[in-house]
Amino acid sequence: WVGLQMPPLTEIWQLYLRRFAIEHWYRLAKQTLHWTVPKLSTPEQCQRWSDLMPLVTWQLWLAKDLVREIRLPWQKSLSELTPGRVAQSMLALLFKIGTPTVVPKRRGNSDGWPEGRHRTQRCRYPVVKKGKGRFQNQQNS
Repeated sequence: WVGLQMPPLTEIWQLYLRRFAIEHWYRLAKQTLHWTVPKLSTPEQCQRWSDLMPLVTWQLWLAKDLVREIRLPWQKSLSELTPGRVAQSMLALLFKIGTPTVVPKRRGNSDGWPEGRHRTQRCRYPVVKKGKGRFQNQQNS
């Protein structure tokens, strides 16, 4: 607990009941929204990626009335769609909305790097190596 005064036991119990929903959100963010998949280089990039996770969750919550449920053959139909099921059904909605991007370029030889523009190397960080464990120190007999 962080704060000036410990809350009463009745309030702690209510906060504990909210823990169930929070833990399920972490599971959704890690598994379905791929929160931990990108290997980002800087703490700022990691923070920005983590800041996007609640926004993506809100988009899924807002889109649940707009999507038609698309389920896998072994899944039962739900009256109230979960965020994971909404994410599973989003593809049809995204096709309907369209994309603001331009059409991809034709294949062939690329124009290459622009002349006069200097390339900078990426900042490299030292590799962190773990020490040997207690079983790795023992000699095999």
